[in-house]
Amino acid sequence: MSEDPAPEETPLPLHRIIEAILFTSQKPVSAKELANFLKGAAEAAKENPLVACYGKTKADGIREAIQTLEQEYADSGRSFEVRESAAGWQLVTRAEFAPWLRQLFPENRQARLSAPAMETLAIIAYRQPITRADIEAVRGVAVDGVMQTLLDRGLIRIAGRSDIPGRPLLYETTQFFMEHFGLKNLDDLPNASELRRIQLPTATPPAQEPTETATPEPAATEEATDIQSAIGPDTDPTTPPTPEPPTPA
Repeated sequence: MSEDPAPEETPLPLHRIIEAILFTSQKPVSAKELANFLKGAAEAAKENPLVACYGKTKADGIREAIQTLEQEYADSGRSFEVRESAAGWQLVTRAEFAPWLRQLFPENRQARLSAPAMETLAIIAYRQPITRADIEAVRGVAVDGVMQTLLDRGLIRIAGRSDIPGRPLLYETTQFFMEHFGLKNLDDLPNASELRRIQLPTATPPAQEPTETATPEPAATEEATDIQSAIGPDTDPTTPPTPEPPTPA
């Protein structure tokens, strides 16, 4: 009696491979990085068709696999999800589980930003790159302290110098800002197109001597408040550190 042929092995589903990469990674992973990982694995295992078959996977195939993961997690009500930011995709826990996760990682809890810091951050986010003088013209107060806080927290950075007299420093938001607030790009900011068009006060150029102390117009102050409320309150990140992959036996 002849023996039955052994069942032919099939490749692991692409979305499962990507899931394993995202689970292990400590940071967001872009489509380009995922494609490089698949290509590198294929080159390292040329003799294994189950691995080599994914060596030429394109960005469209990767996005389709991630959409499969997103739908699967949503349908099963999992406690985590795939979040896309400007830097790529990452597995994160859903926000509603934050109260329990904060107890697990109390040392990772950061102090919340103050209301003045959030207002300053919102102005920079919508009007970047922007000078400190223009920020102060909108808020009507000095922002030295809050600017240093935002720089220390890695939410803003120096973007260069303006071409106006005196060449003051310009400030813009950072990649960490995008990741912290879960943004893929600046167009994802609430009411981005509308709030960017609002007329706000600007600083008097250094070459001109103001005849009286400039104060922000009431309407402009209300608009700055709208910007702050649009970006939302500062919240502690709810994503715990990604577990280390299990050590092979």
